[in-house]
Amino acid sequence: MQKTVLIVGASRGLGLGLAKQFSSAGWQVIATVRNPQHAETLRQIPQLRVETLDMDDAASVDQLADRLAGTRLDVLFINAGVAGPQSKPATQATQAEVGQLFYTNAVAPLRLAERLLPLVKPDQGMIVFMSSILGSVEVGPGMGMDLYGASKAALNHMTRTFVAKLGETKLTVLSMHPGWVKTDMGGDQAPLDVETSTRGMVEQVTRAIGQGGHRYLDYQGEPLPW
Repeated sequence: MQKTVLIVGASRGLGLGLAKQFSSAGWQVIATVRNPQHAETLRQIPQLRVETLDMDDAASVDQLADRLAGTRLDVLFINAGVAGPQSKPATQATQAEVGQLFYTNAVAPLRLAERLLPLVKPDQGMIVFMSSILGSVEVGPGMGMDLYGASKAALNHMTRTFVAKLGETKLTVLSMHPGWVKTDMGGDQAPLDVETSTRGMVEQVTRAIGQGGHRYLDYQGEPLPW
């Protein structure tokens, strides 16, 4: 039976790459974009449905949940996020910049997961949060992008809290590090291309279906320290 994945934040970069990989693996793909005018490449992917979503907007989240009522998701992959202010030291970022970064990267993904949880299959379903090795409190510091890493550490903390609140569940939750990838955020110096990273992440998702629990992995399946 065909599996269904909802990819949040799929207009470009890793999200677009994930949409291509899941589609080529035979999945039904629902992909969200903030601006439907930026979905030309997405619309060329077979077996794909485009939905509009601004993850930071509660009303937009509710509207998506209403439109998807009755849909059964095998995987909810929350990829959307922002890099935050990179042109200055973390201590010089404004209150508004820090608030936006942490809200978008740590709070909004969890609110979305809670809102869409009823659509995820309770026995074999999975929620994947796009994290980063920079969010590891043990190994992330010193790797750069201090504020971004802190926002991903906050996401990891919020995700663990979310899983703890679920209690006894067969749901599988992954916090995924995609590697250092050539994207708008990763830059040209990154050693990985989008295809290699996203192919690896789809392999990890496919392998983890039905396993249950919460794990922090990279795109090759290597566990990362929290």
